[in-house]
Amino acid sequence: MQEFLMINRRNFLITLAATSSVLASPPKLARAARKPLLKPKRLQPGSVVGIVSPASATFVREQLNIVIDAVKALGLVPRLAPHLLERYGYLGGKDKDRAADINQFFSDSSVAAILPIRGGWGCSRILPYLDYQRIRQNPKILVGFSDITALILGLNAQTNLVTFHGPNGLSSWRTTQTEYFRRVLFSGETVTFQNQKDGDDSDRLMQVKYRVQTITSGKAKGRLIGGNLSVLSAIVGSPYLPDFKGAILFLEDLNENIYRIDRMMTQLKIAGIFDKLAGFIFGQCSNCSPDADYGSLTLEEVLWDHIKPLGIPAWNGAMIGHIENVLTLPIGLEVEIDANAGTIRMLEPAVE
Repeated sequence: MQEFLMINRRNFLITLAATSSVLASPPKLARAARKPLLKPKRLQPGSVVGIVSPASATFVREQLNIVIDAVKALGLVPRLAPHLLERYGYLGGKDKDRAADINQFFSDSSVAAILPIRGGWGCSRILPYLDYQRIRQNPKILVGFSDITALILGLNAQTNLVTFHGPNGLSSWRTTQTEYFRRVLFSGETVTFQNQKDGDDSDRLMQVKYRVQTITSGKAKGRLIGGNLSVLSAIVGSPYLPDFKGAILFLEDLNENIYRIDRMMTQLKIAGIFDKLAGFIFGQCSNCSPDADYGSLTLEEVLWDHIKPLGIPAWNGAMIGHIENVLTLPIGLEVEIDANAGTIRMLEPAVE
């Protein structure tokens, strides 16, 4: 009997310890179960824009002043986040503080949009600290690119809010970029995106830069999802990546050796993401080159190896990436692509 009681006491303690461990752990998020699509309200002259620093730190105050000037030139009113100029090593402050700034702006009914100063690194670190219920109850425009990919995809995955792959505060804000930003976020137009001739090509008979290379011909419709390849591949397997079933995926990158692009594309392939897609677009891979010490595939060969066997409409060379004019693309919105013409056509406005 004594042995029986000791065994049961031990089992009880083991069970109690396991239960306590579960209760002490933060609740795990699951990907949003395809809730109704949620659109933010459009921008208007005088709308308030919350400026945040969710990734890398801003070390030079003048850069913040440049962003403030850009926001004012758009006819908008800048509002600075409480932790905007804080630094924690290479990050713009501690993770919970950077997340708190975003949560605060989503709670503030007077703020219409949230604009990061820059990308860099750090957005993935704050995803567990965002209040997704609050965000869904207070939909707003969130726009950015590069490392901000983690933020715009994470919010879309958890809330089904349309977010925007577009300029950061320190982007160029030249004419083309500003026009697309206004058409999508102010006017609520259903825009068709297509490569334009670069300035160097303006007096040539043919286009040399930003050429469309069709991988597989055809048209396809689906929700537009994408961003920076390095950042996107790093959150595969987490609840912060949207469902790719029937989606149009676009990717871009910067300063990566070709073998690293191949490795990340392979990761998406063996994770089953490519098999779910309705269409595929690859943008610009700025300064992506072969490794100096080894023989290399070309970027074209890597893309064709991974994408051609899928048999879905796909092309390479879209004007998406770390380039002078960053387009404002709606994440989670239905679009139609034409792989021969190299176009992305919005099927409805992205803002209310």
